[in-house]
Amino acid sequence: MTREEFEQHINRAVEALPESIKEKMDNVEIVLEDGESPNNSLFGLYHGVSQLHRGSTYGYNPVLPDKITIWKGTIERFAGSENLIPNLIRRVVWHEIGHHFGFNEEEIRKLEEKWRQQGRV
Repeated sequence: MTREEFEQHINRAVEALPESIKEKMDNVEIVLEDGESPNNSLFGLYHGVSQLHRGSTYGYNPVLPDKITIWKGTIERFAGSENLIPNLIRRVVWHEIGHHFGFNEEEIRKLEEKWRQQGRV
């Protein structure tokens, strides 16, 4: 899959989010890395101060955007088939956006199960 096609799938994943979530996303950038993740097993990674922890109590001031890194190579290797990549991208993007909102791994796994039951990922 080309980088441009992969980026389009990332954009579609964000667009597929409910409006109420998209409206609340703040100061976060999604960055695509072509290769594999550092340990060859991460599909994505959220770096930043989640919205749950922003505010004067935690010393968060407007700074560079939080960053969601998506690793193209790791996703492609894991998917094994190009037709499985779009759904995996959506799941990874939504997962990392969950961290942007302050959800921990256990909470995100519960959300992912709900999304699967609804046929969203």
